[in-house]
Amino acid sequence: MKHLLALLALALPLAAADAPKASNTVCPISGKPVNPSITYAYEGVTYAFAEDACRTKFVSARENSLYHKLGGKAAIDAAVDAFYVKVMADKRVNHFFEDVSMPKQHRKQKEFLSAAFGGPIPWTGKDMREAHRDLPDLTDEHFNAIAGHLQSTLEDLKVDKALIDQVMAIAGSTRADVLYHSKAAKR
Repeated sequence: MKHLLALLALALPLAAADAPKASNTVCPISGKPVNPSITYAYEGVTYAFAEDACRTKFVSARENSLYHKLGGKAAIDAAVDAFYVKVMADKRVNHFFEDVSMPKQHRKQKEFLSAAFGGPIPWTGKDMREAHRDLPDLTDEHFNAIAGHLQSTLEDLKVDKALIDQVMAIAGSTRADVLYHSKAAKR
């Protein structure tokens, strides 16, 4: 028993040193410096918070987010990969991706959708108008084709219809910004 206690005493400092370090120094809720003892692990990332109330708000936002209800990072990753198979097979829209690095496009789309659906990492990329600025030939037909591929991908993945409706409402809310330059060019 004495040897077991000695081994445990040696292991405790190692376990503390091996504890996951928070990925942030600023509280994602309050914007204040974090208290490193107030943490929450989500999808393999440890987040630190300024106070317990911030952690509670963060956890609640994760649990109630569309992102979480869809299945989080793994589900978004699978959906985006399946979505681009459909997009690249569609002659109406695949030409828009001829000169695009598809691994980079997949990554950006995963990051964007994750943030748009309430994931833990905010979107830091271009806004929709800027991202589509160099595509003045985009039309409602193109937007509808992309939206249709998103919907059919989610249906193929057996996502609940109520969640698909939420996703499609968010996607639909980007229409004006995605097509802004195209409409402005036609005026």
